[in-house]
Amino acid sequence: QVQLVESGGGLVQAGGSLRLSCAASGRTFSSSGVVWFRQAPGKEREFVAWTGRATYYADFVKGRFTISRDNTKNTVYLQMDRLKPEDTAVYYCATAIVTQRFGVNPGDYDYWGQGTQVTVSS
Repeated sequence: QVQLVESGGGLVQAGGSLRLSCAASGRTFSSSGVVWFRQAPGKEREFVAWTGRATYYADFVKGRFTISRDNTKNTVYLQMDRLKPEDTAVYYCATAIVTQRFGVNPGDYDYWGQGTQVTVSS
């Protein structure tokens, strides 16, 4: 059973930074694609970034967010810089049964964490 646990969310002022973590058990992350999504109140869950054999970012985070991994800790990170109020959302990490599967839709992924709240004040 794959379990994902996000952490690192919080309240930050616009222009600030946060680093989210996604720790996995039940799967070795080094061979898996891992994705970050986010969901703001009243909105659909949207793709943010993916890391696997390559990395992909949503256009609205390019140049501000960086996805990385530490295989020794079986953890994937999302470094978020120059945060904006519109980045306020619950952030989720996820992975797929097919380990290197990439997709921008939530339905492409099978295992999800519980989410971590990010709030950016103006």
